[in-house]
Amino acid sequence: YLIKVENGEGEIDDIDHLGNRRVRTVGELLQNQVRLGLTRLARSIKDRMAMVDMSEAHPHDLVNHKPLSSAIKDFFGSSQLSQFMQQTNPLDELTHKRRLSALGPGGLRRDRATFEVRDVHRTHYGRVCPIETPEGPSVGLIVSLSTYARINEYGFLETPYRKVKNGYVTDEVEYLTADEEDQYVIAQANAKTDENGKLLGDRIVTRYRGDFPEMPPERVDYIDVSPKQIVSVSASLIPFLEHDDANRALMGSNMQRQAVPLLIPEAPLVGTGMEHKAAVDSNAVVIARRSGVVESISADEIIIRADEALDLEDEDKLGQRGEYSFTEMGYDVYKLLKFKRTNGGTCINQRPIVKVGEHVEAGQVIADGSCSDQGELALGANVLVAFMPWEGYNFEDAVVISERLVQEDVYTSIHLEEFEIEARDTKMGREEITRDIPNVSEEQLRNLDEDGIIRIGSYVKPGDILVGKVTPKVETDLGPEEKLLRAIFGEKASDVRDASLYAKP
Repeated sequence: YLIKVENGEGEIDDIDHLGNRRVRTVGELLQNQVRLGLTRLARSIKDRMAMVDMSEAHPHDLVNHKPLSSAIKDFFGSSQLSQFMQQTNPLDELTHKRRLSALGPGGLRRDRATFEVRDVHRTHYGRVCPIETPEGPSVGLIVSLSTYARINEYGFLETPYRKVKNGYVTDEVEYLTADEEDQYVIAQANAKTDENGKLLGDRIVTRYRGDFPEMPPERVDYIDVSPKQIVSVSASLIPFLEHDDANRALMGSNMQRQAVPLLIPEAPLVGTGMEHKAAVDSNAVVIARRSGVVESISADEIIIRADEALDLEDEDKLGQRGEYSFTEMGYDVYKLLKFKRTNGGTCINQRPIVKVGEHVEAGQVIADGSCSDQGELALGANVLVAFMPWEGYNFEDAVVISERLVQEDVYTSIHLEEFEIEARDTKMGREEITRDIPNVSEEQLRNLDEDGIIRIGSYVKPGDILVGKVTPKVETDLGPEEKLLRAIFGEKASDVRDASLYAKP
């Protein structure tokens, strides 16, 4: 091989070529952890077998599940690749699920990664988005799957192409890996064709092994399925992406994921056609499983009478998902999520968008999610924007907004926060959740119930008490007589201090 390379035959392998890089999926990583756990388990069983009398031993005396369960718990609890799902909005969720990382166990380290690893490679075309990547130390190491890319059974990334036969584009779609793609001449998706699919023109701009030769139509083997197959879902939501600077497009695609769900979602007037697909695929909206007529609607459920009676076999297949249940009478019940908290502290609230008596088709959106409007992803609002200086108030990145946007709640969002407090047993005695807090005015206690917990529906400001709690003060050990008196007459207020949960600013 080395002699051939020296003589100009063959080529040197490129470590950054996607034919030489594979994706390790969750299943594979978990499989490794289970293998590790089972090895430890086998060792512990062998050790126990040497210590006990085998004639009287039972399996439960020998098997201890701890090594296996701790290996799995460690993976989900402390692995760098086991992440808390980002849920600021549906796009954030979808993008996080489609993310690829070169970091983690068996991967690279941020400080050791070179420019070559981070760079865009020709084989990324249609497989990995050249735009969407974080700014900062992880640039190029954490990337996103392209719109139509998929991972094959061996862990290699594939992208679809339409087959071209004798200069005619067919409807036959084939997925190619980076290695396979190197053998073919591939035309751009916007190559001109006539109504029969014949490629027009004598020469066509194509891609072949990183070059862009002009080829006659007969030499073309495949054609891209879509111009947006090179970018990720997030980048494909940007209108007129081709006119944008790449750095600014990167910021735009990253910032879309930070948009909080608005009180009144509004679908964009100028979109790219990916809004519906993104909303549906992120599971933010509720979709009719079968066609039928809407029987009844309430804020938290939709009942649809199916067009055809339900087979019991189908019920087994379809009734696996939690949000809807099927009855044998042919009614589909869809439960809606109401004011549920996401990991990002934002609010999920599904709203029905169909009417009673309306006929719906299978796959139709019947309820909007937190960031969708009529089944379309709606991350912002359609407002009138002026690019102009205004008394210096919008210098650099500053923005001036009108009072109407505030008054009409155009950009208002709901956020849910959870606060916890524990009453523990300390060395000095037990902590107590109570309304009786030392040195606190009755005005500050006005919203607490008799147990010292804030009433539902109370309006709180920063610094208000949410849960009253007292902790015993550190003091010298009491004698038996003082303990008896203390038990009879109760503790004095001076012996406890305020450890209440206060509302944060």
